Amino acid sequence: MAGADTLGIGVSGLLAFQRELATTGHNISNANTPGYSRQVVDLSAQNPLPAGNGYIGTGVQVTSVRRVYNDFLTANLRSATASSSQLQEYYQLASQVDNLLADPKAGLMPSLQRFFDSTQVVANDPTSTPARQVMLSEANALADRFHYLDQRLGDLRQGVNTQIGSAVNEINSIASGIAAINKQIVDAQGSAGGQPPNDLLDKRDALVVQLAQRVAVTTVSQDNGALNIFIGNGQTLVAGNTSSALSVTTNPYDPTRSEIGYVVGGVTTIITSSVTGGSLGATLDFRNQVLDTAQNELGRVALGLTSTFNAQHRLGMDSNGNINVNFFNDITTTSPTAQGSTSNTGSGVVAASATSISALTTSDYLLERTASGYTVTRLSDSTVTNLPGFPGASATVDGVTLSLSSGAIAVGDSFLIQPTRRGASAIGVSIGSATQIAASAPIRTGEATNASGLPTNLGTGKISAGTVSNTTNLPLAANITLTFDPNAGGAGVPGFTVAGGPPTPILYNPATESAGKTFSFATYGGITFTLTGVPSTGDSFVISSNTSGVSDNRNALNLADLRNQLTLANGSATYEGAYGQLVTNVGADTHRAEINKGAQESLLKQVTEARDAVSGVNLDEEAASLVRFQQAYQAAAQVISVSATLFQTLLSAVRG
Repeated sequence: MAGADTLGIGVSGLLAFQRELATTGHNISNANTPGYSRQVVDLSAQNPLPAGNGYIGTGVQVTSVRRVYNDFLTANLRSATASSSQLQEYYQLASQVDNLLADPKAGLMPSLQRFFDSTQVVANDPTSTPARQVMLSEANALADRFHYLDQRLGDLRQGVNTQIGSAVNEINSIASGIAAINKQIVDAQGSAGGQPPNDLLDKRDALVVQLAQRVAVTTVSQDNGALNIFIGNGQTLVAGNTSSALSVTTNPYDPTRSEIGYVVGGVTTIITSSVTGGSLGATLDFRNQVLDTAQNELGRVALGLTSTFNAQHRLGMDSNGNINVNFFNDITTTSPTAQGSTSNTGSGVVAASATSISALTTSDYLLERTASGYTVTRLSDSTVTNLPGFPGASATVDGVTLSLSSGAIAVGDSFLIQPTRRGASAIGVSIGSATQIAASAPIRTGEATNASGLPTNLGTGKISAGTVSNTTNLPLAANITLTFDPNAGGAGVPGFTVAGGPPTPILYNPATESAGKTFSFATYGGITFTLTGVPSTGDSFVISSNTSGVSDNRNALNLADLRNQLTLANGSATYEGAYGQLVTNVGADTHRAEINKGAQESLLKQVTEARDAVSGVNLDEEAASLVRFQQAYQAAAQVISVSATLFQTLLSAVRG
């Protein structure tokens, strides 16, 4: 029996070391397989047999083949992968906007500068037809540049939609694959008496890492070996052998904007705001933080330029004697939009218009009717403004005036307000001829003259070149004549009587006010002028309508000076300054993303190395193990050979 016992022990060793050799070979074969975890064979002594003088060993047995695995390191790897993928994608997208806006040839700044340079040239020589033609050409080039930039940003927006669709399809495919492997793992583990199916587990882990590259995930293991996966705010993506589907749906306010839907029982819920991490989270962050802001800021510059430039241009006279003419298209009512949600139950239609350019922000807004009234939320910082008189009366928030155009708004209805989003696409030049540039002022001032055109005043009084602030009662129906009278105000109060204008005399005392006194006729174009000096009794000054604006650059000077006016951002930024701030912000955001991307790549490398140090295959170690297990296998075979010899010796002794 000693031979038989030795034979059993030898066979058990032979089988155990054969399994060791096979596992080592499996490790070597998968040394370069992504996500593979090194496997080891766990051995234990078989139960001994009792004997009168003790227990006799019966050999070795394989208790398990397990993978060398660390949950903590694997979770770190998933998290680092999601963050690295997110920063990489965000940097790639943001750099496209940065390169577009900051490009000295393709950006807006060069066109904006050339336009105002040409306006200054017209101001320097208002009679020059070539100068006027250059200004008109530069205006059209500026409008084209706005259109180009807006179109490129629109292309990026469409690209975001495409990327969202691709990512959702990939996530659904990976989730379905994980659910299928979950079933295989549960079945395999059940049929193997609870032993882990290592290669299936590695395959599933690799899929989870692929999923983390696209979206941040959390995982929960089940007792039966399955792995549940959650995204967003706890939405279940995989539960056991079942996967839930994400979908791409349209924004309830903007049909051109793709959103992420979560489908449960045939009902789709938009979960875009809760999806983070991975390339999909980066795409959404880019759209919200860079693309929307850039397009809104570009639109705000377009709105500011057209509104303020038009306002000043309307106060001037062109070469044809026309006033009150817009230079650019008026986009203050066509650019701001108020789009109702597709879930609205009321029939209300809301109109939005830009009524205070300086107060405009780069944010979008949400108008809602609640049970207690109406509110507007600034989406950039969630600031809420109550509208107590709306919709019976219009309401203005941050320079945007809202009003009810038609219908009725039901409780629960909401509207997305985008004050500046379409400004850059809507801008255009309204005039078509260089003669329509209103370079001159619509009025003239001067001393009264005789029939020969010679001045008739005897004193030293002077009147400044007048300015206007509106077009009321312009052009003048008749000349406004100011005549000095020492008793104009009665009781010896000196001043000027007014003919053809406001009936009330204007008071002016040469003895105390000869250094200058300014007057304004609000109902006559807001004409403003300054009187100086000491006029003689009967001296007159005449304010008349301009004719053709020949050799007059007063309004052109005002137009050129708009370049330096703080017209945007509550009076803190010029047109160029606002655009420059946009370029700076996008550039800083892109640079920050680049730095974070590099840091996260280093962290991912460290986490990967830490995981590989535990679970990776070291070929040198495996080669050494191969030699060791080969020798052990040969030794076990020798035990079997010795057992056979002992058995034959025993048989021979019995036969003899």
